[in-house]
Amino acid sequence: MFFRQYYLGCLSHASYLIGDESTGHAVVVDPQRDVAQYLDDARDHGLTIERVIETHFHADFVSGHLELRDATGAVISYGPGAVTEFPIDTLRHDQRLALGEVELEIRHTPGHTPESICIVVREHAGDETPYGVLTGDTLFIGDVGRPDLLASTGVTADQLGRLLYRSLRDQLLTLPDATRVFPAHGAGSACGKQLSTETVSTIGEQRRSNYALADLSEVDFVAQVTADQPAAPPYFPFNAARNRQVRDALAEHDLPTPLDWQTVVEHCANGAVVIDTRDHVDFAHGHLRGSRNVGLGGRFAEYSGDVVDPTTPIILVTDPGSELEARVRLGRIGFDRVVGYLDRWPEVFTAHPDSIATSSRLTATELNGRDRAHLQIVDVRNPGETRLGAIPGARLIPIAQLTARVRELDAHIPTVVYCAGGYRSSLAASVLEAHQFADVSDLLGGFEAWGGAGGDIVTTNAV
Repeated sequence: MFFRQYYLGCLSHASYLIGDESTGHAVVVDPQRDVAQYLDDARDHGLTIERVIETHFHADFVSGHLELRDATGAVISYGPGAVTEFPIDTLRHDQRLALGEVELEIRHTPGHTPESICIVVREHAGDETPYGVLTGDTLFIGDVGRPDLLASTGVTADQLGRLLYRSLRDQLLTLPDATRVFPAHGAGSACGKQLSTETVSTIGEQRRSNYALADLSEVDFVAQVTADQPAAPPYFPFNAARNRQVRDALAEHDLPTPLDWQTVVEHCANGAVVIDTRDHVDFAHGHLRGSRNVGLGGRFAEYSGDVVDPTTPIILVTDPGSELEARVRLGRIGFDRVVGYLDRWPEVFTAHPDSIATSSRLTATELNGRDRAHLQIVDVRNPGETRLGAIPGARLIPIAQLTARVRELDAHIPTVVYCAGGYRSSLAASVLEAHQFADVSDLLGGFEAWGGAGGDIVTTNAV
């Protein structure tokens, strides 16, 4: 058996290539949209990718099933009830797929979504203990898939939570303890609240340590798995829809178009948004007015999706040589309207100083010395993070909700934004600046620096 996990840290996403080297038959499970790595590995190991299996309709990224189909002719498969604009071979509960000696068993595990499946992998058909189980977003390491993401479609979190409770106990916990667990996501994903940094576990380890697999009633299970979930990024419904649709393939090797200053000005006048991918320190020293700072060094695609609409044209400002990376990473979440990048931006910044702004940044000591009664303090962390405490008087608006809730804030009051360490607060401050807030600063080092400097902390936060 050939088995490989591909882990994409910036989206906390795991995908898989599984093949039988005696026959050359292979499948890819939950692929990312740029698919060259699967094609390269299949070629190098004498495998033919014949099927792409999606464990469910992903909301956090646009999957590469169409790209792989176009490149290999592979069949695309989803679980029971899935409806798409393109042809699929629907998989049934208990169906066995033989790749040769290697066998895949499909288990329908609704809960995170109605069509969710898990895939039991056996090196040899009939093995009593499977090699592993690909659990998609049904079971994570340390957590389970959140059941509340489809509320907008009329399926309630309670309904899906009850299905998830049964799927876990009837379909996954019935597997031998030695069965390896290979999830679709790890720590940092918004598809759960306390995912582990580990990328593989076992059924036995999860039975013992995963809070959601404890001896809970169905009601208590639903209450626990729906509490304190991170704010769902606003692009999630767009991605879930895109994964059902016919769309253009991602041209993962094509550089974006270089743009001169006048062209950028014209595009911005027509509604384009500038995403500046540089480090927040460099951004603070000078940037185009109205641009959003989403550093490539972090969860670039996810946070871009938090503050920019997927239908909005995008212009990039990047460190030289990073233009393609930025475009591909945006493409992974379906943000395909990248017009191009500002060419020779250092020269442009020098030539057009009236269009350049700098950022105000406060140290924890400076903020502690200010009269906070006359400040508007905004905490852009997620609810689970604020359990660690918050700055007294801070308003909790998670970064994923900031654009939608910006009118709840007063643009005329001096505003200080903070997160855990400083990455999200620079982005949040740039969003508020773009919305014409007169005086915005972000807290250097975030809440960690505030606590380290002895700042006062409250255990609850006014929302």
